[in-house]
Amino acid sequence: MERMLAVLGALSAGLAVVAGAFAAHGLRARLAPELLAAFETGARYQMYHALGLLAVAWALGRWPASAAAVAGWLFVAGTVLFSGSLYLLALGGPSWLGAVTPLGGVCFIAGWAVLAWSAGRE
Repeated sequence: MERMLAVLGALSAGLAVVAGAFAAHGLRARLAPELLAAFETGARYQMYHALGLLAVAWALGRWPASAAAVAGWLFVAGTVLFSGSLYLLALGGPSWLGAVTPLGGVCFIAGWAVLAWSAGRE
């Protein structure tokens, strides 16, 4: 599990760099400033949580029986829901995706809480 979450973290970090570069070089002239800011927020939070996935992988290596894997999967779900919905909204996706974004934020918050709880128990 730790290796899979480390791979997902590294891939997500790479995709966050791609998304940020795409925003800076491919979207800056094409999107309204508020849509560009939303896209960039998605990339920034994706990077934060990619690093969080690497921290989860490290925690699982140190405390294999911990609940840290739950935190990792919450970070993955949060990235898909939060960053994914912001990317799609910025690129012209349906407005109902705005209701999905906070669910991703809740996954992020829950992931950090589970990671803290997991580390505190070991």
